[in-house]
Amino acid sequence: MDFRLNPEQQLLKDSVQRFVEKAYGFEARAAMVKAGQGGSAAHWQTFAENGWLAAALPEAYGGLGGSLIDTVIISQEFGRGLAIEPWLGCAVLAAQTLVAGGSAAQKDRLLPLLADGSRRIALAYSEAESRGMPAPVSLRAERHGRGYVLHGRKSLVLGASQADEFIVSAMVPGSTGVTLLLVDARAPGLQCRDLPLHDGSHAAELVFDGVEVAADAVLGEPGGGLPALQAGLDHAIVALCAEQVGAMEKAIETTAEYLKTRKQFGVPIGGFQALQHRISDMAAEMELARSMLFAALSAVQNPQGAARRRTLSAAKAFVGRAAKAVCGQAIQLHGGIGMTEEYLIGHYFKRAVVADLLLGSADRHEAACAAAISGAAA
Repeated sequence: MDFRLNPEQQLLKDSVQRFVEKAYGFEARAAMVKAGQGGSAAHWQTFAENGWLAAALPEAYGGLGGSLIDTVIISQEFGRGLAIEPWLGCAVLAAQTLVAGGSAAQKDRLLPLLADGSRRIALAYSEAESRGMPAPVSLRAERHGRGYVLHGRKSLVLGASQADEFIVSAMVPGSTGVTLLLVDARAPGLQCRDLPLHDGSHAAELVFDGVEVAADAVLGEPGGGLPALQAGLDHAIVALCAEQVGAMEKAIETTAEYLKTRKQFGVPIGGFQALQHRISDMAAEMELARSMLFAALSAVQNPQGAARRRTLSAAKAFVGRAAKAVCGQAIQLHGGIGMTEEYLIGHYFKRAVVADLLLGSADRHEAACAAAISGAAA
């Protein structure tokens, strides 16, 4: 797989980079976080106008027909700027689940609206017991007439407060497979509790208390939703790894610049060999994380599901831990100023901590990877 950017991809990277530099200065981002709205509606419209929301959607449904590489390019730049819009939850996770599992009619109705930014969908799959993994699923979709009634809870739903609809994973009594259903965000019996996260982004807890949906709300086929859910998660894991690589890049650049200007004993501390070794170790860890991102990108093209699962879990675990280590070291090298809310570098560590817990923590993915390897060996 060739990871070099072609001219079109380089233009995409440059356009996102210019946006981040202009719109995500430290003060501007701090103001958005303080507003508590989970990002800017104007920014989301900019994403749509620049084609970023449509980049990896099929041309047949209003997209630009790009690939996961386009998603990675955008995500990496957003990671450098610590963007708080629900790009990961709505534009990647939910959108790619819909692409993978929706019927032609569902995709024809919804994907053009996602591409132009006029509608948002969030994926509600995580529960207290699953902790970001696709299973187990305890939310029930009981048959009622020609439709279903939903009972249960979903946690850490990314982009929920701005979503117009949800894709909800549920178990239908008598069925052994996961069913995905489209649920209107204003449906009676649905409660949404907004949860500000430590890094300034937002998620939500959803409570379904007798929410009724029609039979045609099923995404794809009843009991056949797990492959689509897994496809959406695969794309989101790669995008999240790209975000973290971008965050590590910026944290290292910021730290290197600080070491050049901060003086002790009349000389820049960047000249101290011990600090040079530490920042070199940070750069080496980041490059290993980048290699794992490339491995994850390649794995998504792998038709062998078991091998893909192992590689993606390994990448999620490694990159998550690397980001926390690199951003934590960046704080240490900044000294006391790195601990303050009024300085940039600590916010990269906050993002690394939150990102490690999203879509399954490093511990969960490491355990899943080990179980898959043990099963293959047996």
